[in-house]
Amino acid sequence: MISEILKSRPGNDPFFAPNDVHRRSIQSKEIDVLTDIYQEEINIAVWQRELSDDIKLAVSDFLNANPEFQKAMTVTPQSAYSSLSSSLGKVSYSGLSENIAELVDIFCCLFDLKRAGLRLVVLNKAMCPKFHVDRVPCRLICTYQGEATEWLPHHLVDRKKLGRRADELVDNLSGENKRKLKKLNSGDVALLKGESWQGNENAGLVHRSPSLSGGESRLLLTLDFAG
Repeated sequence: MISEILKSRPGNDPFFAPNDVHRRSIQSKEIDVLTDIYQEEINIAVWQRELSDDIKLAVSDFLNANPEFQKAMTVTPQSAYSSLSSSLGKVSYSGLSENIAELVDIFCCLFDLKRAGLRLVVLNKAMCPKFHVDRVPCRLICTYQGEATEWLPHHLVDRKKLGRRADELVDNLSGENKRKLKKLNSGDVALLKGESWQGNENAGLVHRSPSLSGGESRLLLTLDFAG
């Protein structure tokens, strides 16, 4: 069913977006919002998903038992569940493995990919604290527990103060406007259009990792295109 919903995406060229169009976000509690990433003006599509209590419990237990977990692998929709189950270990984490495998299936179906680059990490500090863009066509991000990714609307970004040019600048001089700062919620599934999406040069979504309080942990999943 999910595959059929995602296959109904618009028929335009999936990696072309004229660079002179306005960029904006879109959010919905319905899964088919993810297909809107194909719209020319969309540079972030967010499926506002609520995790089940069982998944939340499994994630909390996993974080407590694996405070330094780091795993990167290339998976197919067919191999994702078994690869994740092997990596996560306990049978009690099977629901989490199934949940992540479903996202792999969605991601690969949406972009006609045979495989995806999967990264699942436990973080106790901001991994990418500066505002930046990703040099990828599109990346899926989901925070299963903890503070989630922060991002800025396209029209508020000063791109002259991003990346290396922001190394000596505090965040309020590297593109941040706290009144307009946007934030994903734990459980949300977001597609972030990057600089390598054809026609999206200088329009990739500007985002950063959230700061974490002492003792706080975050479980982050990312999916990328894999050759």
